[in-house]
Amino acid sequence: MLEKEIAVVLVSGGLDSCVTAAIAHSLGYELAFLHLNYGQRTEGRELKAFNDIADFYGVKKRLVVNVEHLKLIGGSSLTDENIPVEKADLKRKGIPSSYVPFRNANILSIAVSWAEVINAKKIFIGAVEEDSSGYPDCRKEFYRAFNEVIRLGTKAGVEGKPIEIVTPVIDMKKVDIVKKGIELGAPLHLTWSCYQREDIACGVCDSCALRLRGFQLAGIDDPIPYEVKPTYI
Repeated sequence: MLEKEIAVVLVSGGLDSCVTAAIAHSLGYELAFLHLNYGQRTEGRELKAFNDIADFYGVKKRLVVNVEHLKLIGGSSLTDENIPVEKADLKRKGIPSSYVPFRNANILSIAVSWAEVINAKKIFIGAVEEDSSGYPDCRKEFYRAFNEVIRLGTKAGVEGKPIEIVTPVIDMKKVDIVKKGIELGAPLHLTWSCYQREDIACGVCDSCALRLRGFQLAGIDDPIPYEVKPTYI
């Protein structure tokens, strides 16, 4: 029996990363889950979601990395208690205060290092470009550029066996991600997306609003608890 190819999956514990993990699982990869604690407001709840999803898929290779520097650097409402989490504005054009400066580059660098050691050739990340909060590190051109950095700056790349970042949901809207998760039997009930609460989702931050709108457009009840569930369609 041939060994499965290993894929590192970046799992925050949210909806997009859960469905991304489900996609990687459906493609037959052996999953290796990576999670980042960076001092975010919902760090404990996100870590629980990560472990719950990993348990669901029977993932043995797990790496949880604590990176205090992102909180020390600050500049985001997710890591700085003095910056309030903005209420949802699904028509916002600018970059919201929840943007964590260059976070995805930090976690991808860790993922590439780990992938080289465990001989993984793919890194799956649940970045969404169109129907997201407008983060610059969720755009396709960012991942194309980062794949070139990996090719140039790793032993695997020099040897002609480059590690590739895969972004399977990047062109999807939240409603399509919800539907894909249901189709693949992803454990959406184990996920957590709220930016500011760990006990019950607030329902009014950007992340809650995007998630709720996706479920509402899909005609499916979101299985996690909310303090309020506004209609976003």
